[in-house]
Amino acid sequence: MHSAAQKEDAQMLYYALVFFVIALVAAVLGFGGVAVAFAGIAKILFFLFLVLFLVSLVMHVGRRV
Repeated sequence: MHSAAQKEDAQMLYYALVFFVIALVAAVLGFGGVAVAFAGIAKILFFLFLVLFLVSLVMHVGRRV
């Protein structure tokens, strides 16, 4: 069973990947400002995902012990 935190982590990673793909498409089409903005959003969401994932992992390990 997946906890709510794991579902939120997966959803956040999904959105980070979506913003990254949008940034790549915008860069290929020549929209530099839009590409930079979406890449920044993707980077923020990815690092937020990492932090929440690590917190979830530590909480899970702490519960087992």
